[in-house]
Amino acid sequence: MHVNAPPLLAPLRRNPTGALLVVAQIAITLAVLCNTVSIVAHTVARIERPAGFDTRDTFLMSVAGLTRQFNVASAEREDLGYLRALPDVAAATITTGEPLTNNGTFTGLALNPDTSGTTVQSSEISLDEQGLRTLDVPLVAGRNFRADEVTSNTGAPQSSSEIIVTESLAHALFPDGPALGRTVYEYANQPLTIIGITRDFMGPQVGDPPYNVCIVPQLPATYGFYHLLVRTLPGRRDAVIRAAQQHIASAHPDGGLAYTHTLADSQRQLTAADRNLVLLLCAVTALMLAVCCLGLFGLTAFNVSSRTRQIGVRRAIGARKRDIVAHFVAESALILGAGAALGSVLALAVGQWLSDHYGEPRLDLVYVLASIVTLGAVGQLAAWHPARRAASVPPSVATRTV
Repeated sequence: MHVNAPPLLAPLRRNPTGALLVVAQIAITLAVLCNTVSIVAHTVARIERPAGFDTRDTFLMSVAGLTRQFNVASAEREDLGYLRALPDVAAATITTGEPLTNNGTFTGLALNPDTSGTTVQSSEISLDEQGLRTLDVPLVAGRNFRADEVTSNTGAPQSSSEIIVTESLAHALFPDGPALGRTVYEYANQPLTIIGITRDFMGPQVGDPPYNVCIVPQLPATYGFYHLLVRTLPGRRDAVIRAAQQHIASAHPDGGLAYTHTLADSQRQLTAADRNLVLLLCAVTALMLAVCCLGLFGLTAFNVSSRTRQIGVRRAIGARKRDIVAHFVAESALILGAGAALGSVLALAVGQWLSDHYGEPRLDLVYVLASIVTLGAVGQLAAWHPARRAASVPPSVATRTV
């Protein structure tokens, strides 16, 4: 089987419009395919990031005052005492932040009191001495808060002088040395000593990087609301939720239960937009790939139908069926190659633009190569059927066709 280049180029020179349109279509499809695969890969990786704590058996209940007589501090103590006494509760704490919801606060931690040096952005969550146990997040260095270190948040800057940070935040603050025992500064030169370092977990604000979290020993005594964060024994979550809802409804005539949600639900809602984006991008890309293949199929079918007599002559002088198939497959490969070359340049340009304007990671050449292989294979399959149909025309029929 031998394919000559001049016979491949001659038909394209005589009727270049269709081929050029398909080349442009292939280039655009390849550019979209490369960047979509890159975006989908990074989005899926973001969806699959572990929360870092038990989401299956942990839930959050938000309690809010209905009148001015609602005593937040007293209600907190009563609810915590009730929950911690339940046999199916592993641990419970009070917090103002809601993990995995983007409903919380960011804070900036600086290395110098005048914030002239490096400042690292971090998600902040307030917990008491049972907070880490409730999240089931272990310490990797240092110690936990003591009960006497937990203060009431009065709306002023952090009044406690101790914080606990995640491993990621510790490394971001002090990349060249240990963070334990070091001092950082928050707000108006408020010094904070790092007394503990925990395993990485996601806080209320899931930014990028997602595991920069600092924990402060505070209770939300003056906000008019508080969140109960509860971890139950395996499989007992729903039963505890029902019991806690009944207790709060009867125990606080001046307050009420605002809402309840599990951290597993919070995680699903947090990633819902990303999952929808992945589905949308996959659907649009599949549609573009199908349209591109239809264009290549149509061009090959048109070439076959318009050159039936030429095919018959070649068959009559001894060309085998596989020679005819190889000719049209090679012609398709030539168009695919031109489209892939143009599409690669376009893909890298679009990838650079997305990186500069939307913060997307730089397009990896692996995605370009994989997209070229995928598009080439699918394109050749699209051209295969018209090529086989051309080879199946008998020479006697082809030579009578005018």
